[in-house]
Amino acid sequence: MEEKKERVAIFIDGSNFYHSTKNIEAKGYKIDLKRIIDELARARKVETFYYTALLDPEYNLEKYKEHKEVIEDLKKIPNFKVILCDMRKINIGKKYQYEVKGDDVYLAHDLLIGAFDDLYDVAIIASGDADFIPVINTLRKRFKKRVGNAYFRRTSSFKLRQACNFSVNMNMVVGKLLEKENKKRPASPKR
Repeated sequence: MEEKKERVAIFIDGSNFYHSTKNIEAKGYKIDLKRIIDELARARKVETFYYTALLDPEYNLEKYKEHKEVIEDLKKIPNFKVILCDMRKINIGKKYQYEVKGDDVYLAHDLLIGAFDDLYDVAIIASGDADFIPVINTLRKRFKKRVGNAYFRRTSSFKLRQACNFSVNMNMVVGKLLEKENKKRPASPKR
């Protein structure tokens, strides 16, 4: 009889992920989300949910087009769902500030519905937001799900990690993937 493969659901706070990786990409490195997902899934059956909002085209049409293209590329990843939330425009004097709204609620909702419908065995939350702790406690106690926190040091909540069964340092994961990528590249000729 074939052993049942463990099912993993990864829930990514897109805004948190973007702000945590933009400095890495600014240094010229490409973050490959598919490879990160594969690393987190470790050959288990995986489904990924990515929570974000479209940028305001009136503010910067070029950035809006770039972001929309990134979202379309993400949708090509197998078993990957993009959940579009709202972008709130806040007037601060003569400037505007933008904030993604509803992403945490959608993420928490999908965590609970997924557990209720038994769609996963393990949930991995890629966020640093301690607001998820009550949901994590419910997943672990009521639904007997294993829950992990994939975190970046800069945006991490210690309490969130403590509420989970395990945690994964994303700085280490990204560093490991970048190291593998650098080994594949031919050495540049010395001058």
